[in-house]
Amino acid sequence: MWIQTGGCGVYAGMDLEKPPAQQPPDGCLVVAIRVPVRIVTLVVVLPVRMVWDALVVAGRFLDDTVLRPLGRALLWLGRAVFVWPFVALWRWVLVPVGRALAWLGNVLIVAPCGWLYRYVLTPVGHAIAWVGRGIAAGLGWVYARVLTPVGHGIMWVLKGVGAVLAAVGIGVFTAVTWLLRYLLVVPATWLYEWVIAPVGRAIVWCANGLLWLVRMILTGIGMALYWTCRILFVLPALALWRWVLVPVGHVLAVVGREIGAALGHAWRVAGHISLAVGRFLVTLLRWIFVEPVRWAYARVLTPVGHVIRDAVLRPVGEALRAAGRAARQALASARDSVRQARADVRRMLFGEPRQPRATVRREPAAADTRTLGSSTTALTKD
Repeated sequence: MWIQTGGCGVYAGMDLEKPPAQQPPDGCLVVAIRVPVRIVTLVVVLPVRMVWDALVVAGRFLDDTVLRPLGRALLWLGRAVFVWPFVALWRWVLVPVGRALAWLGNVLIVAPCGWLYRYVLTPVGHAIAWVGRGIAAGLGWVYARVLTPVGHGIMWVLKGVGAVLAAVGIGVFTAVTWLLRYLLVVPATWLYEWVIAPVGRAIVWCANGLLWLVRMILTGIGMALYWTCRILFVLPALALWRWVLVPVGHVLAVVGREIGAALGHAWRVAGHISLAVGRFLVTLLRWIFVEPVRWAYARVLTPVGHVIRDAVLRPVGEALRAAGRAARQALASARDSVRQARADVRRMLFGEPRQPRATVRREPAAADTRTLGSSTTALTKD
């Protein structure tokens, strides 16, 4: 709401909901549904929103005062119970023990194994390799000088026998091939061309005709069933969808959209109302509890505390401090008396202590300081 004052406008209110930009005009049904739905949703949503805001405030207070300190305490306790002992165990026990075991393993296992490999296994391996090379050289000589000539002779004999067998096999294969050609292949080809192929074509033609007849029968039955189902089921279902379900769906969509918009509007209005109620309750609690307590503290307890401090606590403190000083002085006097008595007893038992020998000092004593008229140097001494 704007109030015109002079040449400028002053904003005097707060819109709870911004008007949508360029909405299409709503019908009378939408307008008739909107107002009661928004009133009902506001009445239903307002307690829920106030309870929600109260739970949010309580949750934040509980999180700030209880959960976070408890979480920090549990985190510190978890570190103290689980992390720090294992870290100390790893750092001061496992690492030194591991290093000691590594040193022992190096001394007791690795070094002896290295020595054994270097000074025992390596020479033995070299000897075995030398023997193996000698044996391989002997076997190579046997292969080259004995086995190779024998193998060449055997291969020459086998080649001759193979040539003879090949000549005999070629003649036998040619005869068998001619017999198979004129006894099996030629009669089978004639039988296929003049008997089996015409019979197969006739069977295929009959099967195609039978399939065409079955296809036509099935097509007729399918068309009859299609039109029967279309007339009995599809057209009524289409009419039901078009003239009943679609308008009802439109109405339900309008109702649902209005209910959703009303819920959003009611939630925002309930938020403002809850905020106003919360501020009112905070102000009420402040004027009922906080302000009287603060006034009592500032106007009553503080002057009373000052009076008690000036009239009671300070004199009592001064008296206690004076008693403490007197007690310290009495203790110092008692210590001096005990020290003097011990010195007298020591003097009676062991005699006077030896006095230190006086030494000539070039510098004056602390009490006899230098002045402009006197000097202790050898040149200016009187």
